[in-house]
Amino acid sequence: MTPLQKETLGRAGIDAAAACERFLGNEDLYWRFLQQFPEDGNFVRLVEAMDAQDWAAAEAASHTLKGLCGNLSIDLLFRLLSLQVAALRGEDWAAAGGMMGEISAAYGQAVAAIRQAAAYGG
Repeated sequence: MTPLQKETLGRAGIDAAAACERFLGNEDLYWRFLQQFPEDGNFVRLVEAMDAQDWAAAEAASHTLKGLCGNLSIDLLFRLLSLQVAALRGEDWAAAGGMMGEISAAYGQAVAAIRQAAAYGG
């Protein structure tokens, strides 16, 4: 990854340096996994489950997406999803649903940054 790509990701709350450590210093491997993030279906599953008030499916999707964000160091989204998973496990449906606006915005910001960084090449 180029410095411009890392800077772009960093502005969206993606800590590429920390993630690369998790990937044992293999920056190319991390970058390949990160570029697959926008194609992961868990965000769509989360939105659909929340809309349907299917709390078990919402918890599963939120938890899976949280883990993915943790591994990829998409830190803002990870923190928000951690709070949502806790709310869902505590059966606080209103709080979990109330977080969807902020989660959607953070998700959109992360996806946009990944796509922008990919457009820079490298």
